Amino acid sequence: MILKAKHHPVIFPFFRLYTLCLLKKHFSGIRIAGHYVNEKQPVLLIANHFSWWDGLIALYLNMKLFKKRFYFMMLEEQLHRYWYFNYCGGFSVKRKSRSVLETIQYTNELLTDKSNLVLIFPQGEIQSMHKQDFIFEKGIERILQNMQNKIQVVFIANLVDYLSNKKPRISIYYSIQKDLPADINSIQEKYTNFYSQSVAQQIEIKE
Repeated sequence: MILKAKHHPVIFPFFRLYTLCLLKKHFSGIRIAGHYVNEKQPVLLIANHFSWWDGLIALYLNMKLFKKRFYFMMLEEQLHRYWYFNYCGGFSVKRKSRSVLETIQYTNELLTDKSNLVLIFPQGEIQSMHKQDFIFEKGIERILQNMQNKIQVVFIANLVDYLSNKKPRISIYYSIQKDLPADINSIQEKYTNFYSQSVAQQIEIKE
């Protein structure tokens, strides 16, 4: 049995506020770059996984841009360890187990509701943000293959620079993917291209 997500009426609002305070304390600023058209569809957010901050950055983006009910997939052992995430939209996945199919089905169920956003990190582990050739686990492929309704698939790339600041600054690049093929090789290729384009934009930033 997987751990299904909850949104506790006290814990989750506190966590949202705590996220804003943490980001303000540890970063000099957050820049969002992209063009979003709200088509009143559920959102599947596909992100790179380079740090402990990634889930908080995605939550921030949702609060500022998408404004949907926030869900995210998390390794079962980590969700047991950090139990409060289960009350903030986190649900479990356990690698190489039969419950993976249950997690995929649950994700598809969440994505039938236009008020929901589901965040996944298809790399499956934290890797350097300097890595630009992405290998994804096949769960993302199965989720897209099993979808019976229209959703918005959104790529995000989180990049960090210091420039002249003592604290780092976050840049969140995002792109809506139209007619994304539901095969893992195409998804990896398209995300890699998107990430490379985001890095190219980031390099141009000057102060």
